[in-house]
Amino acid sequence: MTDISKVLGKEADSLLQHRCSTITAEQLNLPGADFVDRVMIDNNRSPRVLAAMQNLYNTGRLSGTGYLSILPVDQGVEHSAGASFAANPLYFDPKNIVELALEAGCNCVASTYGVLASVSRRYAHKIPFLVKLNHNETLSYPTQYDQTLYASVDQAFDLGAQAVGATIYFGSEQSRRQIEEISAAFERAHELGMVTVLWAYLRNPAFVKDGVDYHSSADLTGQANHLAATIGADIVKQKMAENNGGYNAVKFGYTDARVYSKLTTDHPIDLVRYQLANCYMGRAGLINSGGAAGENDIQESVRTAVINKRAGGMGLILGRKAFKKSMQEGVALINAVQDVYLDKKVTIA
Repeated sequence: MTDISKVLGKEADSLLQHRCSTITAEQLNLPGADFVDRVMIDNNRSPRVLAAMQNLYNTGRLSGTGYLSILPVDQGVEHSAGASFAANPLYFDPKNIVELALEAGCNCVASTYGVLASVSRRYAHKIPFLVKLNHNETLSYPTQYDQTLYASVDQAFDLGAQAVGATIYFGSEQSRRQIEEISAAFERAHELGMVTVLWAYLRNPAFVKDGVDYHSSADLTGQANHLAATIGADIVKQKMAENNGGYNAVKFGYTDARVYSKLTTDHPIDLVRYQLANCYMGRAGLINSGGAAGENDIQESVRTAVINKRAGGMGLILGRKAFKKSMQEGVALINAVQDVYLDKKVTIA
């Protein structure tokens, strides 16, 4: 098991001993082995959706914990295949993407329709597939920040997927069309018995104000999470909050002074707790993203996992930090993150 305190270093006490006094744990619908029976049983999802969610929970190293470790590799479209896989050309072959998820004991592997369809007969019965339905391809010039559907829900169902995912760029010029498209896609996915996951991201140059980037502010991402739950996301993927006060800085929209005085503090766990509160108090699970690859990947990933778990989140979705390393190093990194969710000493704040 990973020595979490050692990895966190000087932040260990702050992150492991913090207690939330804003939104208390008792107000939340927290993850757990009984999440489907305790929380999801209230909603209108069919027995097939509940079974698919339970299958996600019952797979991999985190089986039976109520937490999720997902390997996402859709960067071949989003960032170009060359930029994504030059560090490890073996990942040009979709087989190795799935093998990394299997070797690391992930609950699920998320990728493009093409990647998962190309190996579905070999692997769809071995690990749950999550088909990412839309992408922002970057070959068009100049770059457009939009999400285009690349596959249908029925195609994902036919290849054996347990879940579908999509991105909406909330705040962008195209966001309302994306909301309509993905709302309809999620409705169809639930009809077919699949879990739905939304990448609830923000995109608007106005969200950068006076040199501060509020695309990861707790208040703006929190509202994106609320919209994600509104259109039927069972799980919301969100960047970990890094600051707050986006509404006040950009001077638009609607907020309340109590968001900043009572419901949040500057502590990262409290900021993510607010993100979770906007996921219907945890009725939609919150998974945070692992971020770009860098020099301190294990420390950054473990830190994110600790914050997510202690805030009440459901897990981590980590890709680039893993597949831009050798498979052995990638497995070790993912396992270190999973160790946070397996460690019973890391508790809800």
